[in-house]
Amino acid sequence: MFKNHPKGLYALALANTGERFGYYTMLAIFVLFLQAKFGFDGNQAGAIYGGFLGAVYFMPLIGGIIADKIGFGKVVTTGIVVMFFGYLLLAFPISFVSNTDPYASPAFWTMIGALALIAIGTGLFKGNLQVLVGNLYDAPEHQSKRDNAFSLFYMAINLGAMYAPFAATKVTNFFLGKEGFSYNAKIPALANQFLNGSISSEGTESLTQLATAQGVSTTDLSAFSSHYIDALSGAYNYGFGVACISLIISIAIYIAFRGTYKHADYNSKQLAAQNAATGKAVEAELSPKETKERIWALILVFFVVIFFWMSFHQNGLTMTFFARDYTASMAEGLTRIGFDILNLTLLVVAVFSAFSIAQSETAKGKTLSSVVLIASVAGIITNYLNTVAGLNIEPQLFQQFNPFFVIVLTPVFMGMFAWLANQGKEPSTPRKIGFGMIIAAGAFSILAFASYALQSPAALGGGVSDTLVSPNWLISTYLILTFAELFLSPMGMSFVTKVAPPKYKGMMMGGWFTATAIGNYLTSYIAKIWGSGMELWQVWGVLIVICLLSATFIFSIMKRLEKVAK
Repeated sequence: MFKNHPKGLYALALANTGERFGYYTMLAIFVLFLQAKFGFDGNQAGAIYGGFLGAVYFMPLIGGIIADKIGFGKVVTTGIVVMFFGYLLLAFPISFVSNTDPYASPAFWTMIGALALIAIGTGLFKGNLQVLVGNLYDAPEHQSKRDNAFSLFYMAINLGAMYAPFAATKVTNFFLGKEGFSYNAKIPALANQFLNGSISSEGTESLTQLATAQGVSTTDLSAFSSHYIDALSGAYNYGFGVACISLIISIAIYIAFRGTYKHADYNSKQLAAQNAATGKAVEAELSPKETKERIWALILVFFVVIFFWMSFHQNGLTMTFFARDYTASMAEGLTRIGFDILNLTLLVVAVFSAFSIAQSETAKGKTLSSVVLIASVAGIITNYLNTVAGLNIEPQLFQQFNPFFVIVLTPVFMGMFAWLANQGKEPSTPRKIGFGMIIAAGAFSILAFASYALQSPAALGGGVSDTLVSPNWLISTYLILTFAELFLSPMGMSFVTKVAPPKYKGMMMGGWFTATAIGNYLTSYIAKIWGSGMELWQVWGVLIVICLLSATFIFSIMKRLEKVAK
């Protein structure tokens, strides 16, 4: 699995791991921050969330066009620096009076400026780093490993993402604890309602009980509400600061190991000069007709993936609302294993040890892998037995399951596709994308079933449901959604670098992210129907229909897509 890849793959993958760790740490708590600090409802928070994600994934189009002209490496470096200053600005707590207009406050516009820097920096960094990965596999001896390479690269992304919710939670709880508070999902909404005068008598009674549980005198609920909101939103700010540290590590790796991928840092002009100097084309030149066919095929794929990302990135929005408002905040039994980052780490080690046993060519290698596997399983059992019977969980922690599943399932998918390839039955990349859309519909079917008897979000009025479902419903959804992601996302990136005309590589990779951007922006439309009065199961039903229609479309144009992928 890891053999015979260029060393540059690992350097670029680790550089991306650090950047993604910071990004997903921020994203894990972003919507919760918006609602706590500014008192936004789901629709308002969703609009900002969708707009930000849209900008983050649109800017790689601009970054790709720039890199096609001046080179990928220097644009990537610039992107890391710009992102750093964006996260640094976001990490500074700025006071905000909860009963004033948030859109007129310095705190809000400072946040918008920080988000703009993060989006610009990501646009310069993200797509162009992946073009460098693709360029490593233009050499004939590496071409057959392109799909595997992007699977490994994607796994590295998710390694950073897996630890992000844990880091966000630990940092948030640490700074909230310094103010003498503990996290309770019910308090932010009630505190904001109390301060803006919209709270009901039942809400006031509930807030009084919650304040008492925090060890605070209830004689001045206004002071408690202001203090709790300031403490929580400030703790979230410090959580955003984790990204600054991870970016420093990222750029250190990127610069220190530049020698391993420097030969892949070329654009179309440099490629043409190299071809002229050697008399041998590194990549075959395309006719205008072939160029047009490839670009249109990519545009059609981009259209489909819009709707995957619209559905998938509900993880930081409506799925986080579901975790907070409809899911039990306590894990019991074996479910506790998934909410302990040490256990997840040991599970990753155990899975890779098992694969190493199967793939090792020497007795020594098999023995060593067996010892690591046994030690990992023993560690999981010991840690599980020492975990409290009822483990309190916070809504953002559910976001660690998707990257965890990506990491442990990537070897399985790589092995499955390798076996199918040996049998001459491996589906084409466009066909994998179609299967991914069908599987995504299946994932949201699980949530629709779990939500059937629950109140609509509008009926809750911003509160928490009296009926709470098992965390396993959301965990199962994340598992099936990960199956879909592994069929679609790394394969799609590989498809773009393979099919894109040489002189448009940066722009076409930017096009992939632009499709992601549109999908991310459209997440806000699901947030709008979240509180519209529509039944909860029907909200998930909208996503099911969207995924199935997208799958139908891509299968209807499959022959055209497979023609350019040969």
